[in-house]
Amino acid sequence: MNSWQVWLNLSLNTLALASLLAMLTVGLTLIFGIMRIMNFAHGALYMFGAYAGISAARFFDSFWIGLIAAPLVAGAVGSVFELLLMRHLYRRDGSSFLLITFGWALALSELTRLIWGSNTRDVPIPEAFNNVLFIAGEPFPLYRAFLIVFGFSVLGLLIVVLLKSRLGLLIRSISQNPEMTHALGVDVGVIRSLTFAVGCAFAGLGGYLAVPLITGYIGMGSAAIIDSFVIVMIGGMGSFIGSAVGSILVAATQTFGNFYIPDFALVLTYVLMICVLVYRPGGLFGEEE
Repeated sequence: MNSWQVWLNLSLNTLALASLLAMLTVGLTLIFGIMRIMNFAHGALYMFGAYAGISAARFFDSFWIGLIAAPLVAGAVGSVFELLLMRHLYRRDGSSFLLITFGWALALSELTRLIWGSNTRDVPIPEAFNNVLFIAGEPFPLYRAFLIVFGFSVLGLLIVVLLKSRLGLLIRSISQNPEMTHALGVDVGVIRSLTFAVGCAFAGLGGYLAVPLITGYIGMGSAAIIDSFVIVMIGGMGSFIGSAVGSILVAATQTFGNFYIPDFALVLTYVLMICVLVYRPGGLFGEEE
C-alpha cells in the first residue's frame, strides 16, 4: 500500500471516529452552553442508550429501530432526572451539580449492569453495511462511510436549528440572560428540560452507533466521558464549532497515533490538550475568562 493510500485510509477513519465523538460531545456542549452544567453522567447515558438501542434492535430485528430507540430512551431518562432532581438545584452553586451528576452516573452504570448483565453485546447491522465503498480506488467499510455522512449531517442540522429557528433563538437567549428571557414570557424551565433531554439523546445516539465498531460493554461510558471532556477542553466549553474541531483533532491524534506509535497514542491526546490549554486556556473557540 502506497503512503498516500495509507494516509487516505487513516484520514477516512479519522472522520468516522470524529463523527462519533462529535455526537457525544455536542450533547455535553449543548447542556453546558445553556445550563452551565457539566454533566458527569454523560458517559453513563452513552452506555445506557447504547444498551437500550441494542435491545430494541434485537427485539424488532432492525438496526434502524434501535437507532430511533437509543436517543429516545437516553433523552427520556435524562428528562426524568432533570425534572425530579436537577430542577431544584438551579439556584445553587456548581458543586451541587457536580456531585449529583456524578452520583447519577454511578447509579445509571449499576442499573445498566443489573438490567443487561455484564456480558458484551453487539447489534445486527443491515447486510448492506457489510460491504465496502471504493474511494479513489481504495476500499472503505460502508458502515464507517455512513457514520461520516450521518454524524456530520446531524451535527449540521443541530447548528442550523440553533442559529436559524425560533427555538434556537430562545435557547441562545436563555444561555445569555435567563432572567430577561423569563421576563419576556418564555417558560425557561421547559426550554431547559428540552435542552437537557436533547443533550442526553445525543449521548445515547453516539453510544448506539459506536457499538458495531467497539461492541457494547459495561464501562464503555468511562472512556467516552474522558474523550468528551478532553474534546470540550480543546475546543472550548459551550462552543459547537469547538466540539466539531476538537473531535476531529482528537480522532486524528488517536487514529494516526495508533498506526504510527501505538504505545504513545493515548499520551498524544493529552499532550494535544495540554498544548492547546497552555496557549489558549479557554480552548480554541472558547471565551477567555
